[in-house]
Amino acid sequence: MAGSGEDWLSDGLDVAGTDCGLWVPGVDYMAGWLGARESADRLNRALLGAGFELSEVRAVASTDESGRGVVRVAGWPGTVERLAVLLEAVADADGGAA
Repeated sequence: MAGSGEDWLSDGLDVAGTDCGLWVPGVDYMAGWLGARESADRLNRALLGAGFELSEVRAVASTDESGRGVVRVAGWPGTVERLAVLLEAVADADGGAA
């Protein structure tokens, strides 16, 4: 509705992927996302090397409301359980996670 006062939310930004719902003007989200993407790519390569399928579990780059990079792990519950078992075994073999 043009002129209704509700247009201020639709300034052309895609906010569907953000947790807070709005982007803050002046925050450099791209720098945070680029750093998170490098880490997510590294984790995805490690997951592939450990025999996981990225269609079942993967790392996803994102940012928080302040523009800080965030890496989220998304996956099917059964596959995430397998990943948890693997990480627990590594932690037990090392005497605990460092």
